[in-house]
Amino acid sequence: MKSLNGGRRDFLRAGSLGMAIAAIPAASLAARAKEKDGEAGSAGVFDVRRYGATGDGKTLDTAAVNRTIEAAAAAGGGVVVFPAGQYLCFSIHLKSNVHLHLEEGSTIVAADSPLPGQQTGYNGGTYDAAEPNTPWEAYQDYGHNHWHNSLIWGENIHDFSITGTGLIYGKGLSFGASRAARGNYPIYLAEQAGVGNKAIALKNCHNVLLRDFSILKGGHFGLLLTGVDNLTIDNLKIDTDRDGMDIDCCQNVRVSNCTVNSPWDDGICPKSSFALGYARPTRNVTIANCFVSGCYELGTVLDGTFKRFPAGPHAYGTGRIKCGTESNGGFINITITGCVFEGCRGYALESVDGALLEDITICNTTMRDLNCGPLFVRLGARLRGPKESTKVGVARRILIDNLTCHNAPMRLSSELSGIPGYPIEDMKLSNIYVETAGGGTAEMAQIQPPERENGYPEPGMFGPMPAYGFFLRHMRNLEMSHVEIATKTADARPAIYLADVERTDFFAITAARAAAGAFALHNVKDLRIGWSRAAADTALASADNKML
Repeated sequence: MKSLNGGRRDFLRAGSLGMAIAAIPAASLAARAKEKDGEAGSAGVFDVRRYGATGDGKTLDTAAVNRTIEAAAAAGGGVVVFPAGQYLCFSIHLKSNVHLHLEEGSTIVAADSPLPGQQTGYNGGTYDAAEPNTPWEAYQDYGHNHWHNSLIWGENIHDFSITGTGLIYGKGLSFGASRAARGNYPIYLAEQAGVGNKAIALKNCHNVLLRDFSILKGGHFGLLLTGVDNLTIDNLKIDTDRDGMDIDCCQNVRVSNCTVNSPWDDGICPKSSFALGYARPTRNVTIANCFVSGCYELGTVLDGTFKRFPAGPHAYGTGRIKCGTESNGGFINITITGCVFEGCRGYALESVDGALLEDITICNTTMRDLNCGPLFVRLGARLRGPKESTKVGVARRILIDNLTCHNAPMRLSSELSGIPGYPIEDMKLSNIYVETAGGGTAEMAQIQPPERENGYPEPGMFGPMPAYGFFLRHMRNLEMSHVEIATKTADARPAIYLADVERTDFFAITAARAAAGAFALHNVKDLRIGWSRAAADTALASADNKML
């Protein structure tokens, strides 16, 4: 009973501290920290400058910042305040019940990592070593296997937050050796000892709040969050050169009101890797009211200039919301609502490593200037995981409603594809408007895309599409209603291409008819079309190599 009561007191104390933080105006936190109360400031507030940090942007402040965090932890918890200034740091170590608050005008700057062939980085310092993750490294990319080689990291801790309107600037972080240098930033080899690879990395944590701050140039990951439960991410602005945020094997997650510009990789990316040594699903996730993009030059979203890349096809422009590619554990009970996409790819839902992809709802989305179709859903058989336990997963009970997409490309339609013997099941698409460039040829309409069952899942993996609207393959129990597919110029391909699809209802479909028809049917069973402008009312028990 004594232990239980002690745990209850700790929990209540942490909750009271959180409420106290909310009640203190940000402008007064530094002032309170300067008030004398032994080593700690009033109300458990700790100013990093009182522990030796200079904030001059030239002196390494790593040791002083970590001393401040340790002092707050030793006191049972508190708020570590960064007043206005630039705090040049290598690895910062988070602790339970310690809350970092970045005041307006404060910046935590990632010091320069060692360049290839060097042993140390800025002023002889290095980031913490990438901890081993044997024998699980083979099942996900390098960055997903390590957390300590980061600017800010925490493992096995709880009840903490990072808040405030300051900036985390990953100037000296690696964004991956396979990418060309961007701007004036050098290439740091992520695998090299002493190199920082992420802005913030958390592993096996719970009760976490990340709110209001910005990240510029976050390295390979602005946020890498693995096995983090009861997680709230709110009002972040991330302008970065690889992934914005990866939410991996996490449960009970709320992401809201965030802006992510990530031209060279994904914006908001739930994953379910094998990095924890077992298959753990990402479950009970809400992503709401977020803006993702891939068309703005690095830093121009944060500085408010929103400078687009030069006209013409941009080599990357990823910047999307994607579940995958790492997909061992699964994605269960996910809701995405009220999001805006610009100059990037569309939604991607992927189960290729054995994951359950089920009970997904996406609604109220607007998209402009995509470089692929607005929807990519893939059930595949890459099966990167322990051979004895990794089998093809499932994709089922997926509902997508109220989506509008302006200016999608000609070459790629929306692609929804399982593999032979493993269909995508129980999917509903409704109230959708998609405008594509058009211009597809009759020759393109004859394309039979390859299966590529174990290929890396990505729009474009099948090559040019034989339809300008939707490519549907290996599906069962599909309903599409009140869907319009428009083209800027005439397109000789059908609007919708079906292959190995069973029990499909199309209701109120509007699309321009190609010369041969709007629906291409290949090995289709139990098809109904009604009240549609794209084709006459039809009911077919089966059809193959037929156009409607």
